[in-house]
Amino acid sequence: LLLRTRDLFALPFPLARPVPTALFVQAAFRGWGLRVIPAAFPAARRSPVSPHGRWKTENLAENRRRRLMRDLGIKREVLADGRERWYGCGKETARCFGTVHARTPQYLLAGRWTPPCCLRALRETARHVTGVLEAAGVRYWLEGGSLLGAARLGDIIPWDYDVDLGIYREDVGKCRWLAAAATGEAVEDAEGFLWEKAAEGDFYRVHYSRSNRLHVDLWPFYPRGGVMTKDTWLGHPQDVEFPESFLRPRVPMAFAGFTAMAPNNARAFLELKFGAGAIE
Repeated sequence: LLLRTRDLFALPFPLARPVPTALFVQAAFRGWGLRVIPAAFPAARRSPVSPHGRWKTENLAENRRRRLMRDLGIKREVLADGRERWYGCGKETARCFGTVHARTPQYLLAGRWTPPCCLRALRETARHVTGVLEAAGVRYWLEGGSLLGAARLGDIIPWDYDVDLGIYREDVGKCRWLAAAATGEAVEDAEGFLWEKAAEGDFYRVHYSRSNRLHVDLWPFYPRGGVMTKDTWLGHPQDVEFPESFLRPRVPMAFAGFTAMAPNNARAFLELKFGAGAIE
């Protein structure tokens, strides 16, 4: 690789290994045009490598690559053959961002959107939770920003950090995990998702895992005089009461790669919560 010294050492990781990958990723980020010339010089002859030696070499290269991707902040890599490699958070790790302050996660302050690994975990959690609720006969619907994402994109809004579902409070006892959480006990289900009662008030959270706190919030509403209300209000502008007629019936809606239940007039529901033209 022919490169000016001042350009090389202007890179944040000039000699990170594997060197070719590190240089090409950092160059691409800066819009530098690089050209690969295959076999520019003949390779030196090497002695045959034992299977164990080959395994050690491949393992070292993989560890270096993962360390490089972590240092560069890359969460997902799409390979030339279409396969994907993930370097972000998982069930065994913490999520990629810390505490959310004033409804603003760290990545927004850094001028980024939700990391793709975090969005993947949110989608998995939402799919799992809705499946459990449906199997238990708990009536639920997409709420707030999650319904807005479904109406706009059929997915989670790209900068969101949780998923919101409304449920009928009287149905909580139908789901064994919700019933356990209602007693104040955090309980892990068979697939490693953690169900608990939120510390902030009378609602529930289902976390991706004990380690990874990406979550779905479950808001228990109950009807009063034909209006759906609840006992905990956190001061969000869209956190308002609404007519129960929006839920009679609930309707299926594409969301995050599966079909979830939603109010029967999403536009009117969202404009009640967010104002006219909310979807647009």
